Amino acid sequence: MNALNFRVATEEDAAQLHQLIETAFRTTDSRKDWTDNLGLAYDFHPHIQEIFDIINKPESVMLMATNNQNTLVGAIGTSKRDANYARLFRLAVDTSQQRGGIGRQLLEYAEDYCQQTWGVTIAGLDALSCRPSLLSWYSRCGYKKTGETTPFPCEKFADLVLPDDLCFVEFEKVLGKTSAEQAA
Repeated sequence: MNALNFRVATEEDAAQLHQLIETAFRTTDSRKDWTDNLGLAYDFHPHIQEIFDIINKPESVMLMATNNQNTLVGAIGTSKRDANYARLFRLAVDTSQQRGGIGRQLLEYAEDYCQQTWGVTIAGLDALSCRPSLLSWYSRCGYKKTGETTPFPCEKFADLVLPDDLCFVEFEKVLGKTSAEQAA
């Protein structure tokens, strides 16, 4: 696994981040239920303004990972929600770099950033209920299901046939503990 360089994104990075996120979320992966499912990927079109909003919002950042050639290989968003809680979102890895541990490194860096910068003790995130491989991956990264779900905005995808029970599964992790400590 190659060493990555991490930094907080600026407005100048927005176009590059937008491209990475859209491409990563729309990729087809040979592993069923990993990054492509239900045709949702093809209808996912984030707006670049969303990236600007994250970058410019107080206590919210897009974190970037670059390789030794200074090429963007991954990104993750995070925002402080209260004194002890941060939310992680839009974890994206360059399609040519997936399966190489970059996602895990980004997740760990984001957790560390939240602890060191904001002093939070808990990180939360969500994943689509129809993606068992991803749900399992977050569990292996030390995240525990909270038992809560958030409705999926089916109205935004009216042209697709979606399962009635499609939702986001909520996860949390106590920061500063290893995956083994989380499981205990």
